[in-house]
Amino acid sequence: MTDSHTDRRRFKRIAFDAKTELRQGDKHWQVQLVDLSLKGLLIQRPAAWLADTGKPFSVDIRLSGEAQVQMDVQLTHDDHQQLGFACLHIGLESISHLRRLIELNLADADELDRELAALIAV
Repeated sequence: MTDSHTDRRRFKRIAFDAKTELRQGDKHWQVQLVDLSLKGLLIQRPAAWLADTGKPFSVDIRLSGEAQVQMDVQLTHDDHQQLGFACLHIGLESISHLRRLIELNLADADELDRELAALIAV
């Protein structure tokens, strides 16, 4: 990822380790989550990576107990053994869990408000 790409990013990425499963059709991969944001996620590319990169995926991130984040995502980049995905759709319950996780990891509540406003404007 280049510095200019990082500078343009409007959403803070939170380093987080959680049981994560990526699915596409009848294929599924247990993956290592690197980080996530209100707009997407970054994972380590699985060893047996044979996917149709032009089609959407679904991801299930288990936060704790019953709490999980489920979203439909699209692959945006494949760099240095890492896959970046942009969120296409996320349900209300999942966005609530993700919002709370990000809120707990940001030092500034105003920053979370700015990110939510930017997400709505997208």
